[in-house]
Amino acid sequence: MNITFVGAGYVGLVTGTAFAEMGNRVTFVEIDENKLTTMRSGKLPIFEPGLDHLFVRNLREERLEFTSSLQSGVTSADVVFLTLPTPPSEDGSADLSHVMNVVFNMAQHLTSYTVIVTKSTVPVGTADRIRRTLEASGLTAGKDFDVVSNPEFLREGVAVQDFMKPERVVVGTSSLKAADIMRSLYEPFVRNGNPIYVMDERSAELVKYAANAFLATKISFMNEIATICERVGANVDNVRTGIGKDSRIGSQFLYAGIGYGGSCFPKDVQAMAYTARENDYDFSILQAVMDVNKAQGQRFIRRMFDYYDNDVTGRTFAIWGLAFKANTDDIREAPALRLIDELLEAGAQVIVYDPEAMANVKRIFGDRIRYAQDIYAALPHTDALIIATEWNEFRNPNLDRVGSLLHEKVIFDGRNLFDPDKMAEAGFEYYSVGRQSQAPRARFREPVDVRSTYYPTAI
Repeated sequence: MNITFVGAGYVGLVTGTAFAEMGNRVTFVEIDENKLTTMRSGKLPIFEPGLDHLFVRNLREERLEFTSSLQSGVTSADVVFLTLPTPPSEDGSADLSHVMNVVFNMAQHLTSYTVIVTKSTVPVGTADRIRRTLEASGLTAGKDFDVVSNPEFLREGVAVQDFMKPERVVVGTSSLKAADIMRSLYEPFVRNGNPIYVMDERSAELVKYAANAFLATKISFMNEIATICERVGANVDNVRTGIGKDSRIGSQFLYAGIGYGGSCFPKDVQAMAYTARENDYDFSILQAVMDVNKAQGQRFIRRMFDYYDNDVTGRTFAIWGLAFKANTDDIREAPALRLIDELLEAGAQVIVYDPEAMANVKRIFGDRIRYAQDIYAALPHTDALIIATEWNEFRNPNLDRVGSLLHEKVIFDGRNLFDPDKMAEAGFEYYSVGRQSQAPRARFREPVDVRSTYYPTAI
């Protein structure tokens, strides 16, 4: 089957490459010439574990093509997937301008029967809007097409695994013909018996928002529990273990931290709340979820500032982790960015390390912060270490080496990577989320001047 993806981002690249792996011919339409050059050279413009091998193999087998021409991509396609950004507008609604511009421009290029699929996360009613736009253009008269909603459920960092072995596939369509085509596309991925659900378009569009809103709610709920734990002397890890084994609750998304980020949860929760308001309903739980998420990051920052009596001027902080989660280079809505902003505004200096996301962060902060080549190179003469992402390589460092490099043996852990008792035994002042510190506050020395200190850099 000939499949076209308009937009070569995380979702488009993973989905398109996986379809090519099953023998389909896939064309990516992308207006970013730098991305096109990168992909044609056999490299990926994103980091996603396991995707590079599939990408190179299918490029070698000539099942992947790349073009900036919408006409070239659409005219030869049996199925066109729209995998375009839908960022939040100021009022919280999803910005559909990218999607609708492509829809309007593709109308003239439709030839034989085409299934047009919204893979982007879009508000309820978008499929109907796309259909009306195509019909109102006057360019689709006599042309046969169907519009389908096919929400994605990919987790960055394990997206290839999620797509190759999906727990479920959701297809929204009122067309039996389109449903059959979508089933034939996905059947190779569900041979283990997992279901393909075919439903109406509006329900399919709402499924993605409802799923992400619920998961974000679990995260914010657990962060509230973490705050209670700190105040009553409980341990949030123990609470999580105790409730996570309840089959009605489940153990996933119950980890306390410094709040959720990424490309999906923040904008999808906002869009879900906006949809409710547009339909005269106050989805008050979601407003609380957003408020808690914002407050969680601020609470973590407040703890650091309180430790230094609200004066971090001239101090230097090392930050391990920049991506919004491990195993991705995605920094959209990453908590680490808020930390950096607050520290710089308060007059502190910052040196960072992340295995994959530093190049993306440098596009934002430039030379206002320093970039280390590994976890230890970030530490010399810094006043404290901050952990903002749960990369595996951060979980078992040489603590003796860490302590010898830090100006003060102080760690603020926003991901609860270490055991508080062990950190106290190693002589660290260790502050995490929802757990009691096991070391008394030490008398800290004056900040060190690191302006002339050399830091090896990886980028």
